[in-house]
Amino acid sequence: MKIIAMIPARYNASRFPGKLMKDLAGEPVIVRTYQSALQTQLFDEVYVVTDSEVIYDTIAKVGGKVLMSKKEHDCGSDRIAEAVENLAVDIVINVQGDEPFIDKISLEKLIQVFKEDKDKQIDLASLKVKMKTKEEIENPNNVKVITDQNDFAIYFSRSVIPYPRNENMDIIHYKHKGVYAFRKRALLDFYTTPMTPLESAEKIEAIRYLEVGKKIKMIETSIESIGIDTPEDLEAAKKEFN
Repeated sequence: MKIIAMIPARYNASRFPGKLMKDLAGEPVIVRTYQSALQTQLFDEVYVVTDSEVIYDTIAKVGGKVLMSKKEHDCGSDRIAEAVENLAVDIVINVQGDEPFIDKISLEKLIQVFKEDKDKQIDLASLKVKMKTKEEIENPNNVKVITDQNDFAIYFSRSVIPYPRNENMDIIHYKHKGVYAFRKRALLDFYTTPMTPLESAEKIEAIRYLEVGKKIKMIETSIESIGIDTPEDLEAAKKEFN
């Protein structure tokens, strides 16, 4: 089973343009992320896939494997799907380009899902983490996920799910972490399917997989990754790196 990591890297991030090229302890953020993915030693190959010549040249300069997107894409899954279409791989792990502090433990759990899935019933695996405060749970920027009794995703939403109508029940709310492990076939099916109605309404790409009948295994993790979405995040990352 060949397992690769794909790091989608878009230059013009809406909240922090050019963040992947910002300096983090002497190297651009995207280089730090690429190096961290290599250092896990979990993958047969690690690629950066980008729409930016600047990012392409930067990764190539450090001897990294990098692919240039040929099309405009609305989400990371589409960008990765285009890149792997002609690659001989079985499992593709989406590593976020703005998260240089790789959570190796959680990635190992995602990979193990497919090693144990002998009948190839699982299309994707992803991560969920418990939310502890009312503010977290009600924040629409936190995508919530509910699962069945076997930890397969039922639905994702920016709204509060499940809604606590019965206030006497001790309900656990989970946030979806946007780290995915895909079977290649599931990724290509996503790529060739138009945006679905619920996905369009919520602006959550994971919903498209559910709407077309894919099975998503959710793995609980307690590790909150450090992402770089703002200049303040970058300063915090510099302190963490040092």
